[in-house]
Amino acid sequence: MPSGRLMRIHSAEFQAMAARVLRVTELTSRLNVLPFEDEAGKAELFAQILGRPLPARVTIYPPFYTDHGLNLDLAERVFINQNCTFLDYAGIRLAERVMVGPKVTFITSGHPVDPGERRLYLTGAPIDVAENVWIGAGATILPGVSIGRDAVIAAGAVVADDVPPATLVTGAKATTRRQW
Repeated sequence: MPSGRLMRIHSAEFQAMAARVLRVTELTSRLNVLPFEDEAGKAELFAQILGRPLPARVTIYPPFYTDHGLNLDLAERVFINQNCTFLDYAGIRLAERVMVGPKVTFITSGHPVDPGERRLYLTGAPIDVAENVWIGAGATILPGVSIGRDAVIAAGAVVADDVPPATLVTGAKATTRRQW
């Protein structure tokens, strides 16, 4: 899904995406019950999930979850801890040396805010994480966010806006924006 575009639910594009989600859910279910030391089994399943082998020196500790897999771009020396979720349909890129703590969630798709459109469309925008970023445990990265080189996202932070390079981001306070 290109940045900022709406995808109509019940379209051919949506049906193809839904079929991929079911397939990847099956693959991640199998991945997440393998013995930890089964490197060959994990490598085979990651290749099917991502549509290509994991890059050199990428470490991912299961359990691992993704809804699409084909739009997850991992550079070398990326580290992903346990129980992370990548909803990657609109694209997620993690550059070299990115470290992702446990239970981090990346979300690239959602629904319109307008209640009349909410069940008719999916929205989406890619997430881009630059080199040497550290994302702390339980952080959530929302659609369309870019995180600059050397930034640190504190544990539990909800990131809805771009993060400049070499910046510490904290906080998860919800704010009322408007009412219907």
